[in-house]
Amino acid sequence: MKRSEVFTPTALPEVTFIEDHLIEKRKTLLQALEMGGAVITLSGPSKSGKTVFVEKALGKDNLIQVTGAGIAHADALWKRVFGIIGTPIPTSMTSGTGAQQSLGGKVEGGIPLFGKGEVSTEANRSQSAEQTSDVSPDYLNLIIKELANTGLVVFIDDFHYIPEAVQSEIATLIKEAVRNGVRFICAAVPYHSDDVIIANADLRGRMVKLDFDYWVPEELSKIAKKGFEALNVSVAQPIVDAFAAEAAGSPQLMQALCLNLCFDKDIVETGVGRIGIPAELSLIEKICRMTSLMNDYSSVIAVMKEGPKTRGEKRKNYVLHDRSVKDVYPLVLQAVAQNPPELTIRYQNLIGRIQSLCASDVPSGSSVTGACAQMTDIGNAAANAYILEWDGESDVLDLRDPYLLFALRWSGW
Repeated sequence: MKRSEVFTPTALPEVTFIEDHLIEKRKTLLQALEMGGAVITLSGPSKSGKTVFVEKALGKDNLIQVTGAGIAHADALWKRVFGIIGTPIPTSMTSGTGAQQSLGGKVEGGIPLFGKGEVSTEANRSQSAEQTSDVSPDYLNLIIKELANTGLVVFIDDFHYIPEAVQSEIATLIKEAVRNGVRFICAAVPYHSDDVIIANADLRGRMVKLDFDYWVPEELSKIAKKGFEALNVSVAQPIVDAFAAEAAGSPQLMQALCLNLCFDKDIVETGVGRIGIPAELSLIEKICRMTSLMNDYSSVIAVMKEGPKTRGEKRKNYVLHDRSVKDVYPLVLQAVAQNPPELTIRYQNLIGRIQSLCASDVPSGSSVTGACAQMTDIGNAAANAYILEWDGESDVLDLRDPYLLFALRWSGW
């Protein structure tokens, strides 16, 4: 068995799929789908395994997977759904109008193939016109017609990225669709887990909620144990523990760390003799640095660190305990990179980390929240992807890609 078949950070795991802590959730999911008439919502941090859980429990062939990212209006979401199942969407209607006019007369003489005599030239001439007009597709009836009682499930990931006004429109359609046998699963990060209900209060009582959380280290360690056993490799427990801590609750990141260890130790496939890997701090650090390079975030971090262009005024600098001097932007990034590694950081936690770094003065709360908002815009634009989010209402900074956190912790920026 090859190492890339055992540890699969970018694909659905088979050998290293861990479900001990998901058995009850899977049971609840299947029961809710069998019961019908309800929307299932998955709430959990980014990269916490929500999508893998659904794919494994239901099978990818039974899912119509779409994302809320980039959805500016409801039509865009439903077009994605019908694009996947190959259903044409009517967008225009042709109507016709006609008039008939009678023409008549008599001529003397003959017409070839006819005998001599009076020949009538009376005839009818039809005039018609066609007019094409745009129509609004009836998405509700289309969805019911195509998906009701088929066994297929519409899985809307990142529902919270859809604008609130559009969420309301989508939730209204979902409510009617589930009443008619269409099955929906909506996934969002924890502090947006109730967005579907907020968008349409009538869904309360028609919803089954499954809460996910970051995986605990014990669960992540099972990925390493199961995978290395399959490769006939014995890895020292301190290495596994360190990987489980650095993975920040992300099973995908744990998979990546284990695979990189295989790369470094030239473990290509299952060996005949058992290989032992002893605990070394330098090895752990080396693998973490390797993992941070799986996605190059150096340019993204650089622009986030620099912050927006100033208008002639210099930003205030702060002295840190290590005697370095930083303004609020690199200071926030350094705070995010502190222990313990977390993909979701709430305001109070972030402020506490900043205070622990500063030797004296600390930036104001408004300066910190403003920097988070600015860095989110700058970082997403630089990466051309949703890699982080600042929720100004909930005061939460969410790193959507654990490799960004890893780069902050291990790339030496």
